[in-house]
Amino acid sequence: MRQKIAVLLLTHSYWPESSPPQRRWSAIVSEFRKQSWDVDVVTPVAHSPAESRKAFAGIGGKVFRSQPGPNGERIHRVPFLPHGKRHLWRLVDQCFSALWTVPAGMFTRRADVVIVTVPSLPMMAAGYLLARLRRLPLVLEMRDAWPDLARDARLVQGSVKSGFEIFADFVQRRADLVVTVTDGFADVLRSRGISNVATISNGLHVSSLPALPAPPLKREVFEALYLGNHGESQNLETSIRASAIVGDRMQLHMVGSGSRKPLLQKLARELGAPVTFHPSLHGQDVLDRYASADTCIVSLRDDWKSFETTIPSKTYEVLALGRHTTAMVLGEAARVISEADAGDIVPNDPQALAGLWRGLAEDRTRLVRNGTSRAWVQNHADYGVLSRRYMDLIRDLLALNGRAT
Repeated sequence: MRQKIAVLLLTHSYWPESSPPQRRWSAIVSEFRKQSWDVDVVTPVAHSPAESRKAFAGIGGKVFRSQPGPNGERIHRVPFLPHGKRHLWRLVDQCFSALWTVPAGMFTRRADVVIVTVPSLPMMAAGYLLARLRRLPLVLEMRDAWPDLARDARLVQGSVKSGFEIFADFVQRRADLVVTVTDGFADVLRSRGISNVATISNGLHVSSLPALPAPPLKREVFEALYLGNHGESQNLETSIRASAIVGDRMQLHMVGSGSRKPLLQKLARELGAPVTFHPSLHGQDVLDRYASADTCIVSLRDDWKSFETTIPSKTYEVLALGRHTTAMVLGEAARVISEADAGDIVPNDPQALAGLWRGLAEDRTRLVRNGTSRAWVQNHADYGVLSRRYMDLIRDLLALNGRAT
């Protein structure tokens, strides 16, 4: 008789928050629960984004109390420290929550495996320690290219390995399984001698999104949309400068928040660029904004080597909706856009981008997609498919460790 597998998940963000780890793991946990797997989640009390804290008060859980999750999982909340946008205070908060994660994780139900999702490095430490204390296999999920990304972002400098890099390498080598979200970063880890690596990409439930009709073939103003984080990684200045070059023949909508948003707003004002900034949107408001767009921007800066093995998570959403994609990406992300026949890849250069948008505005038949991108997501990045792969990996790991499955 097949054993009912029990998973202990450690994450720095979970339901009811809206964040990359929450969206990924709420979807995966939903699929685990359909197979009657038990799931316990240890996570801080919901506290982000700041404007939603009041809304979280009733459903975000109390410290050291367990609560049922939306899919029948048990959620165990640990405390957090309020922090601003500075990296140092965010790290202090993550260390504080990770410190309490270990004792909280010791008193959850029987578990067969510990999964910790990173880039929260303190949570990585908590996962390693908890797995050793409970004598359970450890699955280390690297959703970003850490520690490589830290060096690209100059959080780590110098030619000598930092303690940060040494620690990340230490845990990666001792995890029973390392899961990455891109094949490229999996290859990077294998090149460093870490053999127990598998890839489970980001994704979505394709059935939860409609296939949008093509934008109109006649339209006076070309409309581009960026929806996501406004931070250092995206190099959104290029899009703003390109929109200023095109001028009044277009409108650029930028939806979301991030550390560089005030600077981007200032740049748009200085250039007189046709840009409208929007706060973060949810639900039908997001779909309405997508439906209004002619093209959707997927952008990463091109001077960080780690981004050659990074795929922005919003990529899959744009592909599933069937919108034309304006992609300023390299490496694996560019490969996905090309394979899915999702749009155009352009250098991260204002003149080149403006040239693309002018061409699309003049020949709007180029905006009409044939459904290939949605089919690609269905086959490669639907969470039903991805979760079954994850479950197979966990079963194989438990069998290897002598645990019946």
